[in-house]
Amino acid sequence: MEALSENVAIRVSDLVVGFGRQTVLDHLSLDVRRGEILGIVGASGGGKSVLMRTIIGLIPKRSGRIEVQGLEEGAAFDPESRAAADSWGILFQQGALFSSLTARQNVQFPLRENLTISQELMDEIADAKLEMVGLTAEDGDKFPSQLSGGMTKRVALARALALDPGILFLDEPTSGLDPIAAGDFDSLIKTLQTTLDLTVFMVTHDLASLNTVCDRVAALAEGKVVAIGPMSDLLKSAHPWVQAYFHGKRSQMFQRKQN
Repeated sequence: MEALSENVAIRVSDLVVGFGRQTVLDHLSLDVRRGEILGIVGASGGGKSVLMRTIIGLIPKRSGRIEVQGLEEGAAFDPESRAAADSWGILFQQGALFSSLTARQNVQFPLRENLTISQELMDEIADAKLEMVGLTAEDGDKFPSQLSGGMTKRVALARALALDPGILFLDEPTSGLDPIAAGDFDSLIKTLQTTLDLTVFMVTHDLASLNTVCDRVAALAEGKVVAIGPMSDLLKSAHPWVQAYFHGKRSQMFQRKQN
């Protein structure tokens, strides 16, 4: 891995995570470079989301080391972990919006939890974040049950950006979206990453996302990172799972459509 420097936003070293007798991540190591969009792929149940949730402190590790923005993470609520957590935003797979709160109130939730500011300022910040992801102040008055799948993802993204994070974690961000909405969301992620200078850690199985927005892709198999690099490098990988994923029938159909 690269020497620890300002160029590394997240460093995972020799990480072991498991449940009972099952080991999911087996001495996994990974560097996420500052300012890149890194896509994480792997088989279903192969540990993609477990890796993300371990980095953000929702799942305990058995051993290994995790550093975010130069701070080592320990227990989920120790001071260093809380300091690191202040620098990231998280978009969960289904959005995870609070159903009893409006879109605007959902975006304001992290503001209420972390800042002492007026309601007027919270409204201004929330509306600005909603506008940033392509929604309107009127959309802020809607409840999650009134939102389409694409709008739900955008509200969840606005909430993830509420505290101006430096790192954005995305868990299957285009899952459940039709191809047009997924493409629009990919473009939004890329635009936000560029304009806000974000580091993006994106768990996805969406081939289009991997091709269009990711600077590098890391493939997980057997509990480890078995290949990492630009898409052009992964297409050349000799690892059996990577070969099956990127050169299987479904991938070949996608590549023909792209050509």
